[in-house]
Amino acid sequence: MESASEVGVTLKQGYNGDLTSREAGSIGGQMVKKMIDAYKIQ
Repeated sequence: MESASEVGVTLKQGYNGDLTSREAGSIGGQMVKKMIDAYKIQ
């Protein structure tokens, strides 16, 4: 939810199968970016 809001994608509680591939990809990309940043901090 946090990553989605950062990239401007609105998620609702429960099923979100109506997202476009672009929206889902941008959420995933943001999550990976956060994981890499967290790894660098360690």
